Amino acid sequence: MSEKMKGNLLLLLTAMIWGASFVAQVSGMDHVGPFAFNFARNVVATLFLYVVLKLWPLITGKEMEEETPEMKRPTLIGGILVGIVLGIAMTFQQIGVIYTTAGKAGFITALYIILVPLFGIFIGQKIKGRVWIAVLLAVAGLYLLSVTEGFVIGRGDSFVILCAFAYTFHILVVDHFSPKAHGVKLSMIQFAVAGLVSLILMVAFRENFSMEALINAAPPILYAGVLSSGVGFTLQIIAQKKTDPTMASMIMSLESVFAVIAGAILLGEVLSPREVMGCILMFVAIILAQLPDKRERSLE
Repeated sequence: MSEKMKGNLLLLLTAMIWGASFVAQVSGMDHVGPFAFNFARNVVATLFLYVVLKLWPLITGKEMEEETPEMKRPTLIGGILVGIVLGIAMTFQQIGVIYTTAGKAGFITALYIILVPLFGIFIGQKIKGRVWIAVLLAVAGLYLLSVTEGFVIGRGDSFVILCAFAYTFHILVVDHFSPKAHGVKLSMIQFAVAGLVSLILMVAFRENFSMEALINAAPPILYAGVLSSGVGFTLQIIAQKKTDPTMASMIMSLESVFAVIAGAILLGEVLSPREVMGCILMFVAIILAQLPDKRERSLE
């Protein structure tokens, strides 16, 4: 099996893990509030990545990327800023899944794939024609998926839409700092800061939090913290070194499809024909936004 194929299979596994994480987020709400859930999952993710950082040579047989003096400042500042934005994105998403299905949340969250190039306008990037077509398809899909009679967007869907915008900023901030920073340490700091954001919100809104509730919510919290955040992040780093970015982003967009499948199998969620059509339009838009143009293909 070629290295590229191995990378693609690892990315597919990552997409499956992230898709199923929406089910974990919904299940966790049976026992704890959204801020407590995010606080716990981020603490778990931080500890997991700390262990990975320390045990990396034993796990892979290779030394991890060395943090140079030039990396320290962007790693710290980037980790803090990325963590704040991630904490906000997670908050919107976690509140959203209380009022909407895991499948719909997965598709609406995936809007960030289209929003990222759109926001590139503000930093002088040109937007290709197919991206505008993708935007129109995504808007139509979002309408079918979320807008009810009277042109009212559901409460949960509204929060997940805000989450998609927050994740757009998250990607842009990561893109700015990641080339200058230590990857795993930046991610570990971001989870720690996101956990602090959740803790502040949990205290500010006086959310009920008990050890009994935490124990009952342990399985979905551990899944979200270890698999979705820790393992998913690690697999993504390893896999993207083996395949090209266009293929990687297209495979990762399958996260939204796996969210619908996991919601149907594990939670018994059923989408209406209208919502199914909305998902199809959004999925086509996501794929269209990531296709390389002729010039990019000729350079590969």
